[in-house]
Amino acid sequence: MNRVMCMVLGGGRGTRLFPLTKYRSKPAVPLAGKYRLIDIPISNCINSGMKQIYVLTQFLSVSLHRHIRRSYTFDRFGDGFVEILAAQQTEEPGTDWYQGTADAVRKNLRYIEHSDADYVLILSGDQLYQMDYRDMLRVHRETGAQVTIGAFPVSRNEVSALGVMRVDESGRVVGFLEKPQQQEEVETVTMDPKWIDARGVESKGRECLANMGIYLFDRQTLIDLLTHTEHYQDFGKEVFPAAIRSKKVQVHLFDGYWEDIGTVAAFFEANVSLASPNPPFNLAAPESPIYTRARMLQPTRLDGAQVSGALLADGCRIGKGAVIENSVIGIRCIIGDGVTIRNSVLFGADYYETDLQLTKDQSAGLPPLGIGDGSVIEGVIIDKNCRIGRNVQIIRQENAPDADHDPLYIRDGVPVVVKEGVLNDGWRL
Repeated sequence: MNRVMCMVLGGGRGTRLFPLTKYRSKPAVPLAGKYRLIDIPISNCINSGMKQIYVLTQFLSVSLHRHIRRSYTFDRFGDGFVEILAAQQTEEPGTDWYQGTADAVRKNLRYIEHSDADYVLILSGDQLYQMDYRDMLRVHRETGAQVTIGAFPVSRNEVSALGVMRVDESGRVVGFLEKPQQQEEVETVTMDPKWIDARGVESKGRECLANMGIYLFDRQTLIDLLTHTEHYQDFGKEVFPAAIRSKKVQVHLFDGYWEDIGTVAAFFEANVSLASPNPPFNLAAPESPIYTRARMLQPTRLDGAQVSGALLADGCRIGKGAVIENSVIGIRCIIGDGVTIRNSVLFGADYYETDLQLTKDQSAGLPPLGIGDGSVIEGVIIDKNCRIGRNVQIIRQENAPDADHDPLYIRDGVPVVVKEGVLNDGWRL
């Protein structure tokens, strides 16, 4: 495992995840009350015994850098590390902002060229899944592949938003289509489900293999590809199809939970599902824990509240008569008396207010940090450090169009209160 270098792509502008990305990059978006999206690929690497990890960052990266710095410190006498490679200008021509996933790695090729790694694992920083990359490495070595790609079985009606591969009997990739729209195109990448079944994965009628955006390269193969395709900016759309034509590319089948957190709706559904009795993504798997920043917070305190189907992070204070159902409650959430929260995701807060700050809030006409008495929150995302007054009502409406009511936005039908947003007493949606 010490011969594998991992490079986690820190994401682009994240426009489809706005307003959650108004002040942070996609991988820095909070997840499940106490984590961030970047914790998922880094934890997968650590659990797979791969501890040489670079995170490539660019847009709104301050909070992401802070989180990585505070979370991932290895034994100084070991060889593990999580290091940040931020976009930068140097004396070399063409070094500026990353123009795509492949361009980001190409601009950091010197770290690959000067390493003693035999393999390079390329990962996305905004996907939710648990994978042991050692299985992928085993397939890569046993088949003599130069490139191995994570493949997820999907049905025909899902392929229009995905890159889809065609493979031969041995599992070698022989064709690729990016987001096929026409039925004739889909037919060219449809395969016999029996081939999937024969490899220990139940096809369940699924006939296509989607590109998961997880790539394992022989080190020299990656160097050659990026050097000879200097105008290609994206792995999925350009470098990967070029590799199929000139290299041996193999698929590694994966059939666990996998979600690409690309939209507000996908983010919302993934989080709320984690609060269900049998969540599709197991945060408590003993063999694959999710690592994050260790905070010295007191236990959450409940005072006569009714809670069912919820994730409660540390340091919360939940008042009398509060009702919380099927929701994620982030760190340091202050929830007043008689509050109702259903099917919602609250990020929590970065700090507690002191008595002096509370006095200043009152004199400035601001509600205190948290959710005020008697408020009703249903089907909503509330970002960090928000001030929701008393008797505020935010209820998600079916098929609501996108709208901007700063500090509240509606995206994909989901109301989102932006970070540090203020909604005064009696506000209603």
